[in-house]
Amino acid sequence: MTGAKRKKKSMPWSKMHAPHCEDIKKWCRRQLPILEWAPQYNVKENLLPDTVSGIMLAIQQVTQGLAFAILSSVHPVFGLYGSLFPVIIYAIFGMGRHVATGTFALTSLISANAVERLVPQSSQNLTTQSNNSVLGLSEFEVQRISVAAAVSFLGGVIQLAMFVLQLGCATFLLSEPVISAMTTGAATHVVTSQVKYLLGMKMPYISGPLGFFYIYAYVFENIKSVRLEALLLSSLSIVVLVLVKELNEQFKRKIKVVLPVDLVLIVAASFACYCTNMEHTYGLAIVGHIPKGIPPPRAPPMNILSAVITEAFGVALVGYVASLALAQGSAKKFKYSVDDNQEFLAHGLSNVIPSFFFCIPSAAAMGRTAGLYSTGAKTQVACLISCIFILIVIYAIGPLLYWLPMCVLASIIVVGLKGMLIQFRDLKKYWNVDKIDWGIWVSTYIFTICFAANVGLLFGVVCTIALVIGRFPRGKTVSIKNLKEMEFKVKTEVDGETLQQVKIFSINNPLVFLNAKKFHTDLMNLIQKENASNQPLDDISKCEQNMLLNSLSNSNCDDEASQPCPNEKCSLILDCSGLTFFDSSGVSTLVEVYMDCKNRSMDITLAHCTDSLIKAMQYCGNLDSEKPIFFESVSAAISTIHSNKNVGKLGDHSEV
Repeated sequence: MTGAKRKKKSMPWSKMHAPHCEDIKKWCRRQLPILEWAPQYNVKENLLPDTVSGIMLAIQQVTQGLAFAILSSVHPVFGLYGSLFPVIIYAIFGMGRHVATGTFALTSLISANAVERLVPQSSQNLTTQSNNSVLGLSEFEVQRISVAAAVSFLGGVIQLAMFVLQLGCATFLLSEPVISAMTTGAATHVVTSQVKYLLGMKMPYISGPLGFFYIYAYVFENIKSVRLEALLLSSLSIVVLVLVKELNEQFKRKIKVVLPVDLVLIVAASFACYCTNMEHTYGLAIVGHIPKGIPPPRAPPMNILSAVITEAFGVALVGYVASLALAQGSAKKFKYSVDDNQEFLAHGLSNVIPSFFFCIPSAAAMGRTAGLYSTGAKTQVACLISCIFILIVIYAIGPLLYWLPMCVLASIIVVGLKGMLIQFRDLKKYWNVDKIDWGIWVSTYIFTICFAANVGLLFGVVCTIALVIGRFPRGKTVSIKNLKEMEFKVKTEVDGETLQQVKIFSINNPLVFLNAKKFHTDLMNLIQKENASNQPLDDISKCEQNMLLNSLSNSNCDDEASQPCPNEKCSLILDCSGLTFFDSSGVSTLVEVYMDCKNRSMDITLAHCTDSLIKAMQYCGNLDSEKPIFFESVSAAISTIHSNKNVGKLGDHSEV
């Protein structure tokens, strides 16, 4: 008896220990995405494009690193460190294979508030240069980078806390208009901060509420102090950058390697400044001394963390939101998935660990990520290769950048923000799709430029949630449909022909940014499950379902609800009679569903669509103009399918 009892007791322990190690391995693979894609890396196919992309990315990283370090009110050399360490960390922990992490304009602008507040320019004369300081820099510069590193450290800790709390699921609160308006407003702030360099003016640091307007008021009051040489050089640089980059984009399919216009401009401007001694002849500001090497690590000052908590929250939220949008965009473009919580971990570590190496806050940048797209990067190996060239700059080439004019560097920043600034074009889309989204975009943008990016983001989220809560009570969640007559009509008309299945899905919820992502996931999963099974036509009555995929909940589709359907090419009908209202995110999701079904060789039609929905979908997507897509009723859609000899057995009727 005792032996039997011992055996019974030992059974649970053996079951617990065996899968425990396997669970650890799965957890490690989940938290270290590099373990998933690195063993499958194809050297022959991917190494060459990744190398080319890495070289081009290194050029962008160096120029933007120098510029964004100055934007963060620290010495330019620290921007080079910020272009190195975060890239390595994200390549290990990040899931975005085409996301270029490093220095970022928005996070640099936020951290500059803490730097200027705690170590103002007026304290520069009170510090001296010490032989024991970092890379021989003055104590003033060391104090400034210490504040920026503290912001990076605390911002990363906040992101890691959000990862532990699994707050990635809350990202559905971030609608497309809010992100677009916030990033556009922040880009406007960055351009405004570069005006003094573009015009060659000396200007005190201006920040705080309405600081955007105070800067331009100061410029117009001191318009006579503008240096024409700096203005002409800035204008020429912007024209050259825009023109060459447009040509690169237009002829990228015909030329294998794009012209690195940023590098050419830096070399040409530095050489011209050196030969003509522009610094003293015309009074142009230059980058100055760039020390060699990487200093030994040092912990950020913990005693000032409480003083930078506001900026740290701004860095954590704004940096994560902008980076996640780019990661999701690349995942959608190249057909892979991104875990929102894992991105919290990746960006949190990319801020915490580099803060010990004198790095400013980091995030993914739209310009660099678009550069990876255009140069054909395949994986994060391109980013790791760029780190090799950045190391060469840090240890060898850096001092040669001494003569680089600040107005040229500012021009590179402004042109690099083009991707964010052209988001003004989204206003036309939102006006045609959903005027409420248009109002949210405009109000979020105004709040961003009047106050700050984090304030604009918070306002946009609160505003969209309030509007959705006000609209949802009008939404009908369940509709009852009688398919008996429709089934009979289909059965009698087809008269025993070889049939093709027709699936009808009823959308019985408003489709907005809160539930659009889950609606798409659940619908695609349901289609995929049903396509993998088979069922004869006689069992059609058994196949009827009353499945409500409530997209507002966090639950997944029930596996038992999926009934067998034929494994043949099918037609899909989306019944939109229950779609009481929608926003731009919902319309984009419907267009994405249409394109996904089209890529799967599935015919898709929409029934009971309102005129506003038809207009919005036609505006947002390139829909097939040869075949009719929108119908007044489900019966009309089925009749059209039958008349084209594409009708099949009527599959299940699921409510989404």
